[in-house]
Amino acid sequence: MQWLNYHHLYYFRTIATEGGIAKAAEKLRLGQPTLSTQLKQLEEAVGTPLFERRNRKMLLTDAGKAALNYANEIFKLGDEMVEVLRDQTVGNKTHLQIGALDGVPKSIVLSLALAASKMESCTISILEGKGDELFRELYAHTIDLIISNYPPPTLEKRQTYSRPVAKIPVAIFGVSKFRYLKQGFPSSLNGAPFVLPTAHSRLRHDLNHYFKLQNIQIESKAETQDTSLQRLLAQNGLGVAPLSEVPSGNSMQSEKLHRIGRLKGVYEEIWLIAADRKLENPVASKLLNSFSLD
Repeated sequence: MQWLNYHHLYYFRTIATEGGIAKAAEKLRLGQPTLSTQLKQLEEAVGTPLFERRNRKMLLTDAGKAALNYANEIFKLGDEMVEVLRDQTVGNKTHLQIGALDGVPKSIVLSLALAASKMESCTISILEGKGDELFRELYAHTIDLIISNYPPPTLEKRQTYSRPVAKIPVAIFGVSKFRYLKQGFPSSLNGAPFVLPTAHSRLRHDLNHYFKLQNIQIESKAETQDTSLQRLLAQNGLGVAPLSEVPSGNSMQSEKLHRIGRLKGVYEEIWLIAADRKLENPVASKLLNSFSLD
């Protein structure tokens, strides 16, 4: 049986990605003759040329293209193994890394963290950010789970597992001076100042659709995707805010925000999303299967 030399495979991958032996040798800090010898030994081991020399350029053969695809998967899996094993050996506890979109209410992130801590002894890291940033971290396996207020992008669904964990009604909240808006709601919102989620969010799209159907013209005073900042701006009287009615007791009232009225048919969905990986984080897997806010 011919064993594959992974050093040779790594050198081949570097040559392919760098575009030639000279650049690869510089990156690997090896001599070009040494690198050429290593490549030749790999080609002899697999029984076929991996490069075609043409006009002083090294072009991948069909076999070389196939080998590069396998090499990328092999080394990606190796990186994943190191990350997962490192995470799972911190103080002999599983290390769960959660990515939380800044549009997800903090009380929901708290519920997820508490649910994780009850499942088994683990350490938890929470990274907040925008969707594109967190999805890159998820695919690189530097985080285990994303909690999001929208499903994974369509093009990425084959790389992820996702599940909606809540469908939360949205209501309008404001300080005392806006309590008059309760009368004649929702028509009373016409002309009212609003603190809104940013235009790219799914909730903002649903709000725009709702106001259009109701023939309501609102005044946008501020926009932010961070729900904590949105609530803070509303508490200081800048405008009323559409916020999800997260089951959390009477916290809105204690924060000087009064519920003016619920927007019929407008909801905020909360999703848990994990990347496809060979070595699963056991806590992330349990949360993906069982966590719910309903």
